[in-house]
Amino acid sequence: MLHNILITGASGYLGGTLLARWKSAQLPPYGTLYALVRGEDQAQAVKSYGATPLILDLKDSGQVIQQIIDREISIIFFLIDAYGDGHQKTMIQARHAGVSTDKPLLDNDPELYDILKRTVSPHEWFAQAVRTNLSVIDTAEANDVRSYIFAPCMVYGEGDGFGNRTSIQDVTIVDNDDPVWPVCHVVDTTNLYLQILRRALQGADIGYGHRGFYLAASGSMRWNDVYKAFAEALAIRGIVDNAKVEQADDTVLERIGEVLGVSPSSVPVLIGGKCTFTAVHGNEIGWKAEYPPEHILETADAEVELILKTLDSRGSKATIR
Repeated sequence: MLHNILITGASGYLGGTLLARWKSAQLPPYGTLYALVRGEDQAQAVKSYGATPLILDLKDSGQVIQQIIDREISIIFFLIDAYGDGHQKTMIQARHAGVSTDKPLLDNDPELYDILKRTVSPHEWFAQAVRTNLSVIDTAEANDVRSYIFAPCMVYGEGDGFGNRTSIQDVTIVDNDDPVWPVCHVVDTTNLYLQILRRALQGADIGYGHRGFYLAASGSMRWNDVYKAFAEALAIRGIVDNAKVEQADDTVLERIGEVLGVSPSSVPVLIGGKCTFTAVHGNEIGWKAEYPPEHILETADAEVELILKTLDSRGSKATIR
C-alpha cells in the first residue's frame, strides 16, 4: 500500500520550499500528496506543485481525525506551531484509528530523550519546546506511530515557495561570550526533510521515537561573525549608522524582548546563545549538506537585501537608529 502524505505550513518558509522542491526530489513511489491550505488562493498555488489542497480547521479535532482517516494519510509533515503540541497529538491519534553543558550533544545520542526528560530550564519558551517534543514522542509511541523530531537551526537563504520566502531567524539575529550556533541553508534543511521521507518510503528503520531526533546543520558559526557580516551589509545601505557590533544593553534587550514576547533575560539565549547540539543523524541516513557553514557569511549581503525587500513589501519600517 502506498503512503498518502500531508504537508502543513505549505505557505511558510520551510514548508513552501519543501513543496517547491518536491517534484525534483525523485522520491520512491507514494500515493497522494496533500497540502493543508486556508483558502482558494492557496489551494490553486499548491495545485501548481502537484499537491491536492486540503482545507481543515485544526481547532476542530473531530474534523481533523475524520479527514486523515478518510484520506488514509499515513505520513504527516507538521511544519507549523512548533512550540505547541495540541494539533500534533490529534493527528497522531488519527493515524492510530536550556540543557546546560559544553559537551557536544549529538542528535543521534540514544540518551537524548532521557536528557530532555531531565531538563529543567528557567526559560519558559525553551521548557515549552521540550515539553512539546516529549509529548509528541510519547503520544506517537502510545498510538503505534513513528515520530521524527526535526530541529532546524539558524536557517538562511531564499525559500522557493509561493508564500513566505525569508527566514524569520535572520530578521531577529545578541551576544554573550562569543558563542556559536549551528547553521543550515534552507535548501539543505529541506533536503533533510526529503531524505527522511525517502528512507521512510523505502521502509528503512532510520531511528524514530526516542531515537528519532534530526538536526539540520552543516556546522556551526560564531554569532559575532554573523553579526559583523550582517552589520556591514546594513551599514552600506544606510540602515544602521555604522557596522560596529556592540553588546546589547538592558534597554535594547527590553525592546527586543517586547517584540519577541519574552523576558529581557531570555533574549540572549533565544537569539544569541551557545548551542552544542550537533548534527550526525542526517549523515547516517544519507543526507549531506551542499553548503558549508561559512556560506552564511558569503551570502550575508544578499540575505540582507532579500530581508529588506520583504520588509518593504510588507510596509515594515526598515531603518534602525
